[in-house]
Amino acid sequence: MDQTLLIAADLVAVALLVFALYFPRHRRRDLVVAYLTVNVGVLAVSVVLGSSTIGAGLGLGLFGVLSIIRLRSSEIEQHEVAYYFAALAIGLLGGLGARLGWLTIGLMVLVLAVLAIGDHPALFRRSRQQVLVLDRAFHDERELHDHVGALLGARIRSVRVDELDLVNDSTTVTVRFDAPRANRADATARRASQALGLDASGDGAAAVGAVPRAARFEGARR
Repeated sequence: MDQTLLIAADLVAVALLVFALYFPRHRRRDLVVAYLTVNVGVLAVSVVLGSSTIGAGLGLGLFGVLSIIRLRSSEIEQHEVAYYFAALAIGLLGGLGARLGWLTIGLMVLVLAVLAIGDHPALFRRSRQQVLVLDRAFHDERELHDHVGALLGARIRSVRVDELDLVNDSTTVTVRFDAPRANRADATARRASQALGLDASGDGAAAVGAVPRAARFEGARR
């Protein structure tokens, strides 16, 4: 297959990856630049390697080195690592896949299809993960599980204790749960208020002020 056609296919594929899949779903602009640059850079290097005698072996070594790069300036989540890996793979396919012909383009499409399905918002859309800081030190796992379930008003899948602070009387936990359905929002709010020891008919300002003492949420995904 003509190398120019593969380069064009790579540019189309990475444009779909970034502008049709990643950015509309996650809205992180800095990684748009990273994905585009990594893809085009790997494409350029792999084209040069593919046309020389050092061949695919060094190209695969390059792929291995680039696949473990971590951006130290900010945290990268697992789904963002998947997009990063896909940008690398598409770039290498575009640069080194001329001998495979149309199979190369088929593999690019396969990579995009896997990301489109695996990262679709409708897939496990109610699954959530939260980090909670509770204002009590829980020694009993069952009591902790019931308290977190009442607090979130959701079906708890797992609760992992990250830190148990007996001095400050607090517990830090990572919770995986199924978010309640929309028509259960009122019941969820009532259960959360009861778990926090709030009077639903009391002063609204007091309730708002009491919430940060009970829990702090971090790391929700979509």
